[in-house]
Amino acid sequence: MLRRGERTQTLPGPAQEAPGAYGPPMAASDPSPLSPRLSPSVSPLVWPAAATAGGLGRRQLLQLAAIGGLALLAGCRGQGGRLLACRGELPAAWSARLPRPWQSEQLDTPEAVIAARARASLLQLGDGWATDLPRSSFEPIGTPELLARLAPQAGPVSRLFAPQGAPILAFPWSCNPWVLLLRDRPDLQRRRDEGWNLLLDPSLRRKLVLPSSPRIAMALVDGDPERLRQLRRNVLAHDDRHGLSLLLSGAAEALVLPRPRVVPLLRRDPRLSAILPETGAPLSWSLLLRPAASPTAPEPAREPLEWLALVLELPLLPQLLSGGWVPPLPRLQLERAVAPFPPALATLLLPPALVLERCRDLPPLTAAERSGLQALWDTAAPAA
Repeated sequence: MLRRGERTQTLPGPAQEAPGAYGPPMAASDPSPLSPRLSPSVSPLVWPAAATAGGLGRRQLLQLAAIGGLALLAGCRGQGGRLLACRGELPAAWSARLPRPWQSEQLDTPEAVIAARARASLLQLGDGWATDLPRSSFEPIGTPELLARLAPQAGPVSRLFAPQGAPILAFPWSCNPWVLLLRDRPDLQRRRDEGWNLLLDPSLRRKLVLPSSPRIAMALVDGDPERLRQLRRNVLAHDDRHGLSLLLSGAAEALVLPRPRVVPLLRRDPRLSAILPETGAPLSWSLLLRPAASPTAPEPAREPLEWLALVLELPLLPQLLSGGWVPPLPRLQLERAVAPFPPALATLLLPPALVLERCRDLPPLTAAERSGLQALWDTAAPAA
């Protein structure tokens, strides 16, 4: 049955990429293939050595009592929350600023984040993973003031693609088009005007790695059966986890992945080049969501709004951009933010307006749409 993501081959060795950027496992017939965890931030009150070594004056006792009273008052105001994210899916510079007494925890896969959501106050998930869960899995997130600062394109995904007027369930802090990453292929880079049709080039036969999601693959060729058949003939692997290892080792020469995974590589590896076609690209979104509390759980912590706002402004915004994370801010604000970057990188971070208009969300599928895409995928299977 067609779902929105699957690794169709498991390769040996350590993972080099964050797993599944778009959705949970999805049927596919091909046989081919950070931020540090923060420690708890509430420290016990440590009394000075003099307090046990000898007597204290009245003034010192009053000072220490005041300190203890403030600490007790802070504790009574509520517990700190827990933010769960998949490793590599939350910028380290941002998670390191999470205010006390909040804690951040990085898990290995989106599946692990979803499985642990009962003990979380906030979750970081891609839109494909979030929309695969029932809407009742989440509570409205209290970020209307922040959403008002974003571009209109963030509106539908903030509702998890429900109609306008539905509750806001997500804070969409980064918009991530899928891009084509090439290794030592200046000839294809010079033909960038061909866009996603470059994936069909005969020279990429068994040299191309696509995402684990067949839905992404079908979107790259606009669902055209013949082009999809050609595309699948070129595929070495559908692999989110190890695709980058295949590219860097030379086993593959082209890889499709979200922009945040591309930008840091371009800054340090001259063999690599990236293309965001002028015809646009499928979009994925990085979301923060508030999981629904269980009836027996304590009152969850409220969202740290000041911390959430950091991704939209200086001094953190340039650090996010340098990692490929681009908040969906109004264009004029982003133009100022990317101005210090080299022109080629600035264009990748903020493509021309027409290109962005051609980029497209992948909202949840109806049962009929899912069945139709499954049939298209099966029909386009390459001959053995």
